[in-house]
Amino acid sequence: MRILFVAAEAAPVAKAGGMGDVVGALPKVLRQMGHDVRIFMPYYGFLPDKMEIPKKPVWSGTAMFQNFKIFESKLPRTDVPVYLFGHPSFMPRRIYYGEDEDWRFTLFANAASEFAWNYWRPDVIHCHDWHAGMIPVWMHETEDIKTVFTIHNLAYQGPWRWRLEQMTWCPWYMQGHNTMAAAVQFADMVTTVSPTYAEQIKTPEYGEQLEGLLSYISGKLVGILNGIDQGLFDPERDRQIPQNFTADTLENRRENKIALQEELGLEVNSKAFLLGMVTRLVEQKGLDLVIQMLDRFISYTDGQVVVLGTGDRYYETELWHIASRHPGRVAVYLLHNDTLARRIYAGTDAFLMPSRFEPCGISQMIAMRYGSIPIVRRTGGLVDTVQHHVPSENEGTGYCFDRYEPLDLYTCMIRAWEGFQYKDQWRSLQQRAMRQDFAWDHSAREYEKIYRRIKGLPESDDEPQAEADEAAATSEHPTPDAATPDATAEAAAKEKVA
Repeated sequence: MRILFVAAEAAPVAKAGGMGDVVGALPKVLRQMGHDVRIFMPYYGFLPDKMEIPKKPVWSGTAMFQNFKIFESKLPRTDVPVYLFGHPSFMPRRIYYGEDEDWRFTLFANAASEFAWNYWRPDVIHCHDWHAGMIPVWMHETEDIKTVFTIHNLAYQGPWRWRLEQMTWCPWYMQGHNTMAAAVQFADMVTTVSPTYAEQIKTPEYGEQLEGLLSYISGKLVGILNGIDQGLFDPERDRQIPQNFTADTLENRRENKIALQEELGLEVNSKAFLLGMVTRLVEQKGLDLVIQMLDRFISYTDGQVVVLGTGDRYYETELWHIASRHPGRVAVYLLHNDTLARRIYAGTDAFLMPSRFEPCGISQMIAMRYGSIPIVRRTGGLVDTVQHHVPSENEGTGYCFDRYEPLDLYTCMIRAWEGFQYKDQWRSLQQRAMRQDFAWDHSAREYEKIYRRIKGLPESDDEPQAEADEAAATSEHPTPDAATPDATAEAAAKEKVA
């Protein structure tokens, strides 16, 4: 199938959140499965620093009375084609924010539609968040192009209907009071980035006032858990950390902890319990709980804390105040730095993620991959990826709490600190976490099923057929239908259609 991903982000060239990781990883896996997958994203002013971009456009068009150019490149270190939407509104060296954000991303979505109609016609357009939310509306009467809309964060819903009518074409049949509401109604399938979040957003607590609509369209709403690129995030081969290690050589991990303490100005002590956070500093991520509890945690334990990220000025200021009160124990870095993030994953003992809500979360999976034990609240994708550690049963991959209360977070942090004192059990906990399989392969197969479903195609039988062939060769009781000419012809016909 020909599949076009339309998104505001794509790692590693433009990433502000989990969407970038999805758009940067999923197309690679789908291409390995035999699909022609391409990415359409804005040409940000900083992109020439991160990828090679030809000077000549491959196509030019007009949308919302604006001329634009499309440049073709490839996602670094992959064979995934990337089409860059060139327009002056995206020249500033930023992804989001600015007074014109609604207008420029609506223009971006409009241009992506023109591109799909007139230059490269896909079978499926996979739209990500409100930035591409108008595409399902515009494609509603284009029968040969189907749309999938993925909700990465329901809290950001795009411009309201009255604003859209001022900026762009709103078809007579369009329904919905904002971009997100229109997208979920007109997309052929709607997905979220974890099964638990797909259920939570149908409730008033998490639905952001769209719970009624999402319950109404629940027949086409499905949650598919995100994965991570386990080749990219591999502590055995990662060149950005001081010392490589595996689940069987965890003793080598100590060097990363000491190097991180030295780099950040923390007291160098390999026996101290080192907590890390790599996050956007916004209310969603549980920063209000963290700010209330850090002073107490530092005062009553030997713990150390490092925080990396940017966000709301209030949280940045409060974290700076805490760091100033505990020199050598708390380090706060208000910036984006992927190299430092990897060293935090590889050098901390535990990773703090007490989110108020979390559609999926990528950081906890990366942390586990690097042996940093997650401390999380049971919500969204954190429920689907982290199992609570039960020492008596020797099971679990992290520490979890339920209520969104400061005392509950503090109790969970203390339990983790106490667990760290029992080195043999802690090592087993790290090994279980590191051996979790969060590869994209399973998720990619689930997305492929969705694409085939909305196109009216049968499910891919490559994997079942391979298993059937192996069974026929080795089993004493092979399936009679597996080797019949009719079955072979049917499989060939399906492959031709795909």
